[in-house]
Amino acid sequence: MIQRFYFDTSVFGGVYDVEFDEDSAQLFEKVKLGQIICVYSDLSESELFDAPELVKNFFRDLPKENLELVKMTEEAIALAKNYIKENVVGKTSFDDCVHIALATIYKVDILVSWNFKHIVNVYRIRGYNAVNLRLGYQTLEIRSPKDIISYEE
Repeated sequence: MIQRFYFDTSVFGGVYDVEFDEDSAQLFEKVKLGQIICVYSDLSESELFDAPELVKNFFRDLPKENLELVKMTEEAIALAKNYIKENVVGKTSFDDCVHIALATIYKVDILVSWNFKHIVNVYRIRGYNAVNLRLGYQTLEIRSPKDIISYEE
């Protein structure tokens, strides 16, 4: 079975960021080859609306058969609010929490992000997963694209 990875918006922009471009490109190559499904949300779409044209065009050109759009739900919003209520992150990180909540609710294999401050951070990951378990959800694997590419070499 092909794994489903939730890509937060930072991963799409990473393709054109000197620090992250190589690992991002390798990860998207796996999407293009159908080796993984790129799960993204309507929140990602709205965040990409303000992205540079290069990023928008890159996203538009991804093979649709290897993409899966998930929709924001009341359940996801409630779970995101719980992350903030439990002080995993502050109120200004609500959208990051929604990405985590959507990945949790839609049971992806891994959430992928370049956001090391609010998402790919061992203390934050422990916090998100503590809330998930307390509320009856499964834990969520969270990694950077570099982690994914490095594991497979």
